[in-house]
Amino acid sequence: MFVELRAEARDDLVEGAWFYGRQSLGLDDYFLECLREDLRNLETTFGVHEKYRGFYRKLSRRFPFAIYYLLTDVAVDVVAILDCRIDPNATDVRLGRTRR
Repeated sequence: MFVELRAEARDDLVEGAWFYGRQSLGLDDYFLECLREDLRNLETTFGVHEKYRGFYRKLSRRFPFAIYYLLTDVAVDVVAILDCRIDPNATDVRLGRTRR
């Protein structure tokens, strides 16, 4: 199935890459490479992940990030890619702003 990222999810990727790029040279590229691999895996593993607040949640294999998505008839709709280390209330607020 086709994986589609909403603008907010793309912004999450940029923000995560910026954070890791400040930690170590090249870590931003590695972060993006790993998250892209996680997103590619959704093409075949969609729908098997646990649900959180009505969204499917796939945990990244290498970084403490979660990919939140919905399923449509034609696509995996990625609505957010969030750092698992943030306040759970902030995650709930962010997901609560997302239109289903």
